[in-house]
Amino acid sequence: MKYLLSVLLFLSSVSLLRAQPVTEAYQPTASNLAARQDFSDARFGIFLHWGLYSLFAQGEWYMQNEGIDKDEYAKAMNAFYPHAFDARRWIDALQQAGAKYICFTSRHHEGFSMWNTQCSPYNIMHTPFGRDIVGELAEACHEKGMGLHLYYSHIDWTRDDYPMGRTGRRTGKDPQRADWASYYAFMNAQLTELLTNYGKINGIWFDGVWDHDADSVPFDWQLSEQYRLIHSLQPACIVGNNHHQTPFEGEDMQMFERDVPGENKAGLSGQAISRLPLETCETMNGMWGYKIKDQNYKSTPTLLRLLVRTAAKGANLLLNVGPQPDGQLPATALRRLGEMGEWLRGPAGESIYATVAGPVCQGDTLVSTQGRTSGAVYLHFLSAELPATQTVAMAEKPAKVESLLDGKPLAFAFNKKEKTLTLQLPRGEKVEIDYIVKITPKR
Repeated sequence: MKYLLSVLLFLSSVSLLRAQPVTEAYQPTASNLAARQDFSDARFGIFLHWGLYSLFAQGEWYMQNEGIDKDEYAKAMNAFYPHAFDARRWIDALQQAGAKYICFTSRHHEGFSMWNTQCSPYNIMHTPFGRDIVGELAEACHEKGMGLHLYYSHIDWTRDDYPMGRTGRRTGKDPQRADWASYYAFMNAQLTELLTNYGKINGIWFDGVWDHDADSVPFDWQLSEQYRLIHSLQPACIVGNNHHQTPFEGEDMQMFERDVPGENKAGLSGQAISRLPLETCETMNGMWGYKIKDQNYKSTPTLLRLLVRTAAKGANLLLNVGPQPDGQLPATALRRLGEMGEWLRGPAGESIYATVAGPVCQGDTLVSTQGRTSGAVYLHFLSAELPATQTVAMAEKPAKVESLLDGKPLAFAFNKKEKTLTLQLPRGEKVEIDYIVKITPKR
């Protein structure tokens, strides 16, 4: 009864919110603009896909892919007991990896809430574990200075009031009981809980708008009101939506799924690039949620080169880890992350954190970043072997050119007329991850 009452009480506030016409374009607050800059400077975050689906060890789309009845699926609640979960150990490990923030799936398409929500009994507190996962992660993040973003799905494969989209058609939902007003109120009530009960939330990461992209009549998600609700509760909170389109009014960042901005190899990121902070999300192996057979982890050099290419586009990398059903992060993922952290703690980190897209880009083998405040340009050579010389466009003669990783000066010639810089590089040197040249401008 208390869950129904909670939603009914919230209906009145949503009605008031909807009754207020949007008369002005979204104007982010000074705190929001500062948060956007902090977010861009971070450059590396960790995505954490964790929910009931981890118990089945078949990935986060298991219910949808196998057409499992929602009521049968929900019985997994009675077996969910991640005894090895330790939020502080997670955050310690992810900080050692060089990550500056996490994005955690508070509620995925399966509809299960990983916090102590009063809006539905389908949540972590009604499992044998009975502990508030979001609450413990929030406490650990705040204690250790790690940014906390929360993923929230617009889709629900279990609730009848969510209007049926192109997914969730074989899970036993009754399409005749669809009630958008009820579902919208439920979502906003949950978002209000997340933004009022857990301290500072750095961002809300929405997903699922694409579920109605095949509707004959465009579906009205009422996003502007939802975004206004979020910003009214926490003005600095960064709102993003994985709708695979150019950002809508009220959004504070733009994400690209499985592609660096400007590429569309996965077929999900053909949208125009905005001037908002950018983020690429990608898996460490093949799946987002834990899948026991998926041990096809990308190598550490591959992951670091992805981070470099993403930063060279002026974007963050949100690298995914799918925690196991026992609450531990997979050992292979931790090894990869540990190796990434070791590289980032060295001189290379200077060329990633607090940088913007650099002025040089020659395919995937030569890209660049630039210090946001220093103006130093970092050339990243990602081919297996260095060329003997390299010529790049450069407006002015630099003060110094050196190898960033070992600090050795490099000979160079500047052509004032053609505005080019020719570098002498170590002949035939093998490149394991990234050979970085630092070009320091004259003051």
